[in-house]
Amino acid sequence: MQKTRYAAAAVAAVAALTLSACGGGGDSAESGSGSSAEGGGETLRIGIKFDQPGLGYDEGGSYSGFDVDVAKYVANELGVSEENIEFVEAPSANRENLLANEQVDMIFATYSITDTRKETVDFAGPYFVAGQDLLVPTDSDITGPEDLEGKNLCSVTGSTSAQKIKDQYPGVQLVEQPGYAECVTAMGGGQIDAVTTDDIILAGLASQEANAGKFKVVGNTFSEENYGVGLPKGSTERCEEVNAAITKMIEDGAWEEALTSNTEGADYAYNEDLNPPTPAPCA
Repeated sequence: MQKTRYAAAAVAAVAALTLSACGGGGDSAESGSGSSAEGGGETLRIGIKFDQPGLGYDEGGSYSGFDVDVAKYVANELGVSEENIEFVEAPSANRENLLANEQVDMIFATYSITDTRKETVDFAGPYFVAGQDLLVPTDSDITGPEDLEGKNLCSVTGSTSAQKIKDQYPGVQLVEQPGYAECVTAMGGGQIDAVTTDDIILAGLASQEANAGKFKVVGNTFSEENYGVGLPKGSTERCEEVNAAITKMIEDGAWEEALTSNTEGADYAYNEDLNPPTPAPCA
């Protein structure tokens, strides 16, 4: 099965670790070709989220979502077939360590490009520009954060989305949950009026079969998050290769197709003023 292949690929990757290291000098830092797979070819260890429906989701060893589709497209453009990709779980708090410790070759995991992160990580992209938005029941009259006065709004404990609401909209009754799925469940039960985080994350939640047709993304973003491909520091050549692949994906229509298929049923339209994005020059 798939996991068996991943395990074999992982063993091979460890055995050939210096081939994929991006700080070990020589060709490895710049070529970034991944490790040699058993039986020939290259492998890539790609970090994704395992718990974000519509973006990066582990369905028992089968991975789906927009981030996953972009990762597969980019890998193929780099000469790595899907069966030679090893997907690695990349929780938000662990992303920098996964790259620094050479546990992954690149990361597609709603990874916002920030100046602080760029001190230790290289970024290709962006491949999507998200923004904080609201998810509401389909019959709701909420059109933006200004309509939340006195309403019950849910976000995840400790998230930047929750903090922004606390700081900017003190009249909102903020309900914090451990995960966005719990927020959506509470909204389905009528306990809250809206959920907030990045628009595409909300669209992924709304597009789940159990939620289809029940909720809508308002489409009035009030932040800007550039999702980039995380790379080990010093990966300028690899960054340029990834940017070329992202540009090709946008131009040939595969980007639009991937976004549409992964948000189907969410009543969601991306911000056309920001997307599709143009990848930034590599440092």
